[in-house]
Amino acid sequence: MEAKRLQSSNNNNKDKKLKRKEVLEKKRAIDEIIKAAYADKDHLVSFQPFRQFDRNGLSVFLESGSGEHLSSHMKRYIQSLLKVNMEGPYGPEWHTEEKVKRREMVAPEACYIFVRAPNMCVNEISQREDMRVTSAHYMGEGDPVVGFVQYRFIVEEEVPVLYVYELQLEPQVQGRGLGKFLMQLIELIARKNHMGAVMLTVQKANSLALNFYMSKLRYIISTISPSRVDPLIGAEKSYEILCKAFDHEAKAKLEGVRRGVGRSDRFYEVWLASNLTATSSRIAAAPAK
Repeated sequence: MEAKRLQSSNNNNKDKKLKRKEVLEKKRAIDEIIKAAYADKDHLVSFQPFRQFDRNGLSVFLESGSGEHLSSHMKRYIQSLLKVNMEGPYGPEWHTEEKVKRREMVAPEACYIFVRAPNMCVNEISQREDMRVTSAHYMGEGDPVVGFVQYRFIVEEEVPVLYVYELQLEPQVQGRGLGKFLMQLIELIARKNHMGAVMLTVQKANSLALNFYMSKLRYIISTISPSRVDPLIGAEKSYEILCKAFDHEAKAKLEGVRRGVGRSDRFYEVWLASNLTATSSRIAAAPAK
């Protein structure tokens, strides 16, 4: 009996060591994926056709940036556009949230895609009288900036993900398919860098954004969103965490889906099977939905 207990104990210890080793190996692998994603300083290089958007009377081009290299003009612009677009949805929380966003804005790990409109002059910029804030007043070098995406590569539930911190567009360039175009690009960047999902946070009060992500882009409320972790706590929170997962592990952990292939999987598989230039050109030329 004693020998059996010793053998059982030894087997348990071996199992624990093996499991610990597997956990450490997986963590190292995920860390390497994140590190490799950040090593690429310009994520647009692999998607050259996506640098230009010309549709619905709007012609813009994209450029990459990082939080640690923002000019003073760009910092002021980002803060201004955030205030215009987000002060309303955040309501009384904005004063606190604005400080958080200022810190996030300049973080070294903050990756940016800036949208520049060479044919748009300052006189076309609209004024939000109710907030006394100009919707766009980028006065730095180069063509006018009319929007940006800020994102990072992080780990959620042991899954490497691309987390969209901000997608902000000027009012005059909204509703023309640019937001959808940018999110398709973000998903491609995530896939190329071996992320398991794209995630983002949306204020419940921002009904237009919720509809955009959930109805048009087929994102779902993640399993880590407060409303799914605990409905009672979720009811008190002002936001939802949305997700679009790409593989079975990510779907299980972040969406709560264990079977089936989502639309995002088919989109990327089709994209990979086709010529990059031809496919992305068709996406850019397709009518907005």
